[in-house]
Amino acid sequence: MIHVCPLSRLAETVTRTGAEHVLSVINIATPVTLPPTVLRENHLFVGFNDILAPQDGLVHPSIEHVEAILGFARRWPRQAPLVVHCYLGVSRSTASAYIAACALEPERDEAEIAHALRAASPIATPNALLVAIADSALGRQGRMSAAIAAIGRGREAMENEPFEIRLG
Repeated sequence: MIHVCPLSRLAETVTRTGAEHVLSVINIATPVTLPPTVLRENHLFVGFNDILAPQDGLVHPSIEHVEAILGFARRWPRQAPLVVHCYLGVSRSTASAYIAACALEPERDEAEIAHALRAASPIATPNALLVAIADSALGRQGRMSAAIAAIGRGREAMENEPFEIRLG
């Protein structure tokens, strides 16, 4: 099970779910305080801005970020839930959770995972650039990006509510 939440609900989500692994996809300078139950070796901090194209002074999603996300997801032992968060729980974290689900279940249809994401969170708006990079890295031939485009932009909100994506 992959749980997604905003930074403000990280401790609560880890405690409620019993998660032992945390993936932080957030701006480089944003401090993240882990709950004491999460060991340092079970945490990955991937720092980049939530943008869809390069912009001066900002860090855009790149293949290095996607490779780090994929590597962490694949090393996750799946004995306890994984929590993925960004600042608001809307874009970077939802894209990262979608990417992890696609990587961990290569036989599962991308559109099915995207629809499950939308059903779990009407607010989710996965970062399209991050998804496109992962789509290429995973050899999904544009299907991941098409599936995310098909579910459309999520409902506007100040931050997302925690939600989960089930794995098979």
